[in-house]
Amino acid sequence: MKKAITIFIINLIVCGGLFAAVGCTLNDPDRDIRRLFPKATNYKTEFITIKERGGEELLKETQKKLGDKFEPVYESIDVPYAYYTVLHKKDIIGYVHGVNQKGRFGGMQLILATNSAGVILDFYYQKITSPESKKFRGKDFTGLLKNLSLKEFYTTDIKEKIKDPSEKNSQDYHATIRGIKKNLILLDEFKLENKYDKYFYKDENKQNKENDHEKDND
Repeated sequence: MKKAITIFIINLIVCGGLFAAVGCTLNDPDRDIRRLFPKATNYKTEFITIKERGGEELLKETQKKLGDKFEPVYESIDVPYAYYTVLHKKDIIGYVHGVNQKGRFGGMQLILATNSAGVILDFYYQKITSPESKKFRGKDFTGLLKNLSLKEFYTTDIKEKIKDPSEKNSQDYHATIRGIKKNLILLDEFKLENKYDKYFYKDENKQNKENDHEKDND
């Protein structure tokens, strides 16, 4: 594989000599990209923050789509999110991207590989600390994410499709679902030009059209 082209667009907060917030990067990008995309000939790495792409307004919109508030320390506006754009010659064939997510027993690192349209090809935990980690890492669970996209997270009860594999660690399950949804929302914002917004705002757009129709009839 050709040497990765790395584009650093990164703003980190430094506090007492330590990073106040850090993003989730692949442990071994060359190896991981090759495993996830055997046909890849190259990839480029980019680090993007919510602060530089939209600031507080984008943070509010992202939280609205997620249906939850960001944790102020681990999910600050300055967190740099790593995106690996995977290439076959000059064509984009997919993305690899991860997020840090707070679990019951510690931090989790959730990695998604998606095609160029944002459909999940693979999901795995780069890090998880749980007495039932084997169940979470198992293909019986991670495989349930394949072929899903942000559309399903916006339009269906995703927990009906993806069942909790654990017996006593539902907190880690809910954290996983939250982290994956957040991961997809940010991919849509940063790389897919809000391709899936039409599904999130579907009911809102429908109501606006109905209101416009009523005005036309007045």
